[in-house]
Amino acid sequence: MGCFGFLKTMMFIFNGIIFLAGAAILGVGIWVKVDSGSVLGLLQKIPNSPGQLGQLLNVGYLLIAVGAVLLILGFLGCCGAIRESRCMLLLFFIIILVVFIAEVAGAIVLLVFKPVAETLINQLGDEAVKDIKNNYGKNADLTGLWNTTMNGLKCCGFYNYTDFTNSYFVNYTKSYPVQCCTGLSCSEDAAMNSTVPGCFPALRKLVDDNAVVIIAVALGIAALELAAMIVSMTLYCKIGSKA
Repeated sequence: MGCFGFLKTMMFIFNGIIFLAGAAILGVGIWVKVDSGSVLGLLQKIPNSPGQLGQLLNVGYLLIAVGAVLLILGFLGCCGAIRESRCMLLLFFIIILVVFIAEVAGAIVLLVFKPVAETLINQLGDEAVKDIKNNYGKNADLTGLWNTTMNGLKCCGFYNYTDFTNSYFVNYTKSYPVQCCTGLSCSEDAAMNSTVPGCFPALRKLVDDNAVVIIAVALGIAALELAAMIVSMTLYCKIGSKA
């Protein structure tokens, strides 16, 4: 097997794994959205699972999107390599390149323009607080999203418990979400005396505590993307020279 054949085989295996992973993720996402009754039944069988666990159904949309993208990438890479299709290989290269550029641009914004990024985050935070005050407890999707986030990060609100002060939920139930307190009931005094942090500070602490792991994973993904672009463009040029 020559160099060209080896690259074709590696491209097929690598993208075959991506294709299968995308198909699996897409299938799970569709199942979660279509057969939600079965999912809820399984979740309810988990011992000590909170009632908000059923809100994980909202993740189905994300799974469908991620699975579809991986499915397309895997298909283009596999078929482009096996059929020696320059069009498919070029399209595969362009998609990977766009994703890579977006990741680099995001890293530059976070590192070089950190004050700008913090301003944008604060603006998003203000919008998030408005949504909490107006729609938490009223809009099922938004309530589910916040419940899932607060349960996962063990946090309360975007900044802290005051995000719920004078909100629709507090005015209607006369209490704060149970995630904002350490006990079963959650009055304003209990939320004020609680040590539960806001979700943004909790997320920032989580990122800081796992910075080394996150950087290593990001570099690994970038290396894989670069390798995929190099191999796909090498095959593209080799096939062109054979024509």
